[in-house]
Amino acid sequence: MTWRLGIVAGEPSGDLIAARVLAGLKNADPTVLTEGIGGPQLAGQGVNIWHPMHALSVFGYVDALKRLPTLIRTYRDVKKKWLSDHPEIFLGVDAPDFNLRLEHQLKSAGIPTIHFVGPSIWAWRYERIHFIKQAVSHMLVLFPFEEAIYRKENIPVTYVGHPLADAISIEKDQDAARVRLGIELNSRVLAILPGSRASEIKLMAPRFLQAAQQLVKRDPGLVCVVPMVNAQREAEFNQFLHLYPVPNLRCVRASAEQAAGRPIAWDVLEACDVSLVTSGTATLEAALFKCPMVISYVLSPLMRKIMAWKSGQQRPYLPWVGLPNVLSNDFVVPELLQDDATPDKLASEVWDLLINDHRAEQIKRRFTDLHHTLQCDTPTRAANAILQVLDEHR
Repeated sequence: MTWRLGIVAGEPSGDLIAARVLAGLKNADPTVLTEGIGGPQLAGQGVNIWHPMHALSVFGYVDALKRLPTLIRTYRDVKKKWLSDHPEIFLGVDAPDFNLRLEHQLKSAGIPTIHFVGPSIWAWRYERIHFIKQAVSHMLVLFPFEEAIYRKENIPVTYVGHPLADAISIEKDQDAARVRLGIELNSRVLAILPGSRASEIKLMAPRFLQAAQQLVKRDPGLVCVVPMVNAQREAEFNQFLHLYPVPNLRCVRASAEQAAGRPIAWDVLEACDVSLVTSGTATLEAALFKCPMVISYVLSPLMRKIMAWKSGQQRPYLPWVGLPNVLSNDFVVPELLQDDATPDKLASEVWDLLINDHRAEQIKRRFTDLHHTLQCDTPTRAANAILQVLDEHR
């Protein structure tokens, strides 16, 4: 007998994670039917996509205000559909501002709700956990330390590891990745990941490109590769590339046929020697590919004021923002944030990683240890937890 799962994933990283979990769930119970919001990865798993994930792909409060009419229409549509025709269970993946509100409405109507990828309450606004308790029937968390946080508040929780740790091999094959990308095997390669949102491209691309200009002057043979999530982001990035041209820089983007398969960023991270990465899921992907990196992030002045007002904090609870450092409880790789994210400083840190073999090897060893910690067959663990919640509510 078939049963229905509602699902919402709002950006490329959530789409990828959700697809891995759904694959595990379908393997455990092929009778599940899925519907909701997602991207090419979830579509590839057979999800009936009501709205594309870019309907929810906003960054912060300013971007959300600009996109508010679309967000409200999308929210009302899926809420109306699921409240009038209940799925057996709902799975919200990341996108906490959208999903937690939706989960609260669905749970109040008697639909069990599962949230995967908990918001970073360990860094910002811990008080959100009280709303999470009202909205969520069960939490699935990516990282070991998160389990204790939710147990302390009596919120049902299961640590399932990170699905990317299962999907990415412990041993990377740099030569094979370079062949796929058409890069000379003996080249020195820098991956540049300026982010998947328009606001990130706008703030990070000029800094990253000016840093790359300096690095190419130091090593004219340096190859810079920039993976792009879609044509729109590539066009936005190319506007800045025109202002700050970099010799030997290539933008790469998956074809339509490849979009639901292996992310193009994975080939780039597997092929490179060092990466310059905007803080986010991409930093964890880089770590899983054992890639030494420099992590950076910049918020606009208005965004900084809004976040400080909203959270009551001037800075996170933790001294790190990059996931590899947070999970390692240490500054394994450098972070250059806000005023420190200058082209000069970015270029200097990247250059040191390119030429300092001993430092790079130390980082790779730390990332290997981290990979083993997070690798625990996430699709199966998550599927078992979802099916257990389903059984409890039948």
